Amino acid sequence: MSNQEDAPLPEGWEMRTSRSTGMTYFLNIYTKKSQWERPEAPADPGEVRCSHILVKHAESRRPSSWREETITRTKEEAMDLLKSYRKQIVTNESTFVDIATKYSDCSSAKRGGDLGMFGRGQMQQPFEEEAFKLKVGQLSKPIETESGYHIILRTM
Repeated sequence: MSNQEDAPLPEGWEMRTSRSTGMTYFLNIYTKKSQWERPEAPADPGEVRCSHILVKHAESRRPSSWREETITRTKEEAMDLLKSYRKQIVTNESTFVDIATKYSDCSSAKRGGDLGMFGRGQMQQPFEEEAFKLKVGQLSKPIETESGYHIILRTM
């Protein structure tokens, strides 16, 4: 029987020691979320875990969100917003989680954009294709779906 403590951590995770308690905890270096339980690699390699930032526009499938009852921005304005968010993340002016929490038009904003684990066939096709191409920790270019424009961060 192999010892789970000796197994390598999933990509993107670090083992740390709490300064206050001296106990070991685990930090996802991409989402900056920490947990006491050792993270497990996905059981099914056909699944990924991603976070995203969604910017809707007037032509989106459902042009409303938790932030705005009626979204009236144009596609061009939505793309410009998304590009500015991406630039802030890439230049370390802000974190992905902060921007997702404040500005994403998806209800996942309350989780810093985290969509959890998902497999093929669960997301709109352009989103899924990009999510499965990304390496852990990689940020996508802007992606268009019926919902609006997204940037995706693969976290597992």
